[in-house]
Amino acid sequence: MTWVQNAWYVAAWDGDVGRTPLARTICGQPVMLYRKLDGSPVAMRDACPHRLLPLSMGLKEGDSIRCRYHGLKLGADGVAEEMPIRTDAVNKRICVETFPIVERHRFLWIWMGDKAAADPDLIPNLWPCSAPGWVFDGGYVRVAADYRLMIDNLMDLTHETYVHAGSIGQIELMEAPLETRVEGNSVFLSRWMPGVDAPPFWRTALGKEGDVDRWQICQFVAPSNVIIDVGVAPVGAGATLESHDQGVRGFVIDCMTPETETSMHYFWGMARNFAQEDRGLSARLKAMQAGVFAEDIVVLEAQQCSIEANPQEKVQAYNIDQGGIRSRQIIERLRAAERAERT
Repeated sequence: MTWVQNAWYVAAWDGDVGRTPLARTICGQPVMLYRKLDGSPVAMRDACPHRLLPLSMGLKEGDSIRCRYHGLKLGADGVAEEMPIRTDAVNKRICVETFPIVERHRFLWIWMGDKAAADPDLIPNLWPCSAPGWVFDGGYVRVAADYRLMIDNLMDLTHETYVHAGSIGQIELMEAPLETRVEGNSVFLSRWMPGVDAPPFWRTALGKEGDVDRWQICQFVAPSNVIIDVGVAPVGAGATLESHDQGVRGFVIDCMTPETETSMHYFWGMARNFAQEDRGLSARLKAMQAGVFAEDIVVLEAQQCSIEANPQEKVQAYNIDQGGIRSRQIIERLRAAERAERT
C-alpha cells in the first residue's frame, strides 16, 4: 500500500450520507456508509459475512441492515440480529467489521487502521470549515490517479500559470520566490506576490480593478490533506504575508482519500470570510472552483497513465517541487513507523 493506515480520512461529505447505504472503497477496503435513525453515521465493511454480497445492496430496517441475498440481519454494530432462517437461534459470533467514524468540519472521517488508536483529537484541524465568521462548501470527484500526485500538485502552485491560464494562473507565479518549511507532520509553502494584476478568479471576488498584493500559503497536513490560504488585497491596504485580512481571503480545502494505489476520492471546497450571506456567490465560487479542479484532473489522470506506460522512467524533482517532496517524506516516515510497529 502507498498510504498511512493509522489515520483519519474523509469518507464522505456530511450531506452525501443518509439512510440509503453508500458504497465506497477506502484504502483498498470496501465500506458501506449510512445513518441511523438518530442521524449518527455508521461505517461497515461492505460484505455480508454469509456469502459476501455487498451489504450496500441490502435493505434498511431501522438502524439495521438485512442482506438482500438470504436475509441475514445485522445491527449497526455489525453483529447478527436475525438468521436467514428466522426460527434459528441467533449466532452472535456472526458479525461484520465496523470502522470508527466521526462527523466534523462538514465531513465524515473514517479510521481504517488499528481501532484502539482511533483518537478523534487526531482529526485534521480544518477550522475554517466550521468556525464562526466563515462559510464553507465544496464538492467531490473520483480521480483515477495516485493520491500523492494530487498532493504534489497542490503543494506546487506554479503549475497554475499553464494548467489554469484562463482562471487563476498568471506569469508572476513563475517569478515570485518560494519559502518552504516543515513543522512536525506539516509542510508550509509560501509565496508573496506584491503589486500584480489580479487574475480573473480573484478580480471577480474582489469586485474591483487595480493591482493587488497576492498570497498563497499551502499547508500539507498528514496524511493526505492540503489547506491553502489564498487571496488578494488592494495595493496599499497593508496586507503582508503574515497578516492579510484586508482584501478577500479564503482557504482552499483539499482532502485526498486513497481508494486504490492508482485512484482517489477527492473532496474539495473553499471557506471564505467575506460575503457570507451571499448564496449566489457561494454557488458561483463552487462552480468556478469545480472548473479549476477539472483542469487539474485532466492533467493528473494523464500523468498517472504516463507513469504506468513508462515504468523505466523516474519522475524528476526540481526546485519548485520542494513542497511535494517534503510532504512525501512525511508520508514515508509515518508508513515506516507503522511497519516498524508491526515487526
